[in-house]
Amino acid sequence: MKKLLTTAAILASISAGSIHAKTQVELSFIDLSHPIPTFAPSTEDATKPDLSRPIANSTPIAGFYHQAVLYPVDKWATNQGHFESGAILIQEHNGTSFNAPNHYWNNEQSAETSAIPFAERKAAHQLTTAQLTGDIVLIDVSQRVEKELKKNGGNPSPDTSVTDFSDSSQATIRAADIRAVADQIKDGVWLVGRVGWEQFYFSGTEDWDQSRYVNSLNHPGFSAEAIEEIIKIMDEKQIKISGIAADSFSTDSGQGAKGTDDKWSNAWPAHVRLYQRDVLIVENLTNLGELSQHQGQCSLMVGALNHVGGTGGPARVMAVCQADDTAS
Repeated sequence: MKKLLTTAAILASISAGSIHAKTQVELSFIDLSHPIPTFAPSTEDATKPDLSRPIANSTPIAGFYHQAVLYPVDKWATNQGHFESGAILIQEHNGTSFNAPNHYWNNEQSAETSAIPFAERKAAHQLTTAQLTGDIVLIDVSQRVEKELKKNGGNPSPDTSVTDFSDSSQATIRAADIRAVADQIKDGVWLVGRVGWEQFYFSGTEDWDQSRYVNSLNHPGFSAEAIEEIIKIMDEKQIKISGIAADSFSTDSGQGAKGTDDKWSNAWPAHVRLYQRDVLIVENLTNLGELSQHQGQCSLMVGALNHVGGTGGPARVMAVCQADDTAS
């Protein structure tokens, strides 16, 4: 029987460049990141994208700000050819991205006991490598989501009477799903929620009302009660997870993101409650179906931008898994 290595041992061996020589463990790598669509700059305003001039096969994605702008390359000639170097203008929370704890400022009403004051919350450049890596605890509710989608021929509807992804629906991540993996929740792990929503990511529009991915904020994710359960388990065990992640728009469920009125009241429970506990969030993952096929331990590696003062940023997120035949 081969020994199952911990994430720390695997990543340390990778860093030392000696994983095969010293451990003879076969690893597989899964890219959990969507590519970032880019567009040429508008001739009227160079800080805005021209959606009629996509780079390669780019199509718009729905998000909080405009699409990424990729400027024409500069060329630096040598006697053997030339270098090409472009510039990109992109919002921090575009596509597959990480959120640092300084992404949300809590007022007195939402700050909880022992909350980390905003001035002491980490920005992007202050995140530690320990926070950006960790064992994956996978929570897979994709079959329940698929069952709900079948009510409408496999298509999401903004109308909850057609496809219901509200926090009262079973087609989202519930407290019971968190409690079911409580024995795996330890210091430094990443809770990764698979809801099967990545299939709607490239909906061909940046319009929230038209995007099947945003679906007018009727989409699955971590419900408010799931976030409450995570906090309860951390308190019970006196531990802190590194973060939560999902293949959905905001990691929060759509209802959680929307809140109770048109002023975003009582909204974004994952963001409001986890950042004040130094817990990170990664949004818009992909390839979680491939991740779910692995029987051995997998680890998350968040390739986070190290920019000073950042509230988050686009990320190349990878899962590092022991090959199935080395897990026994």
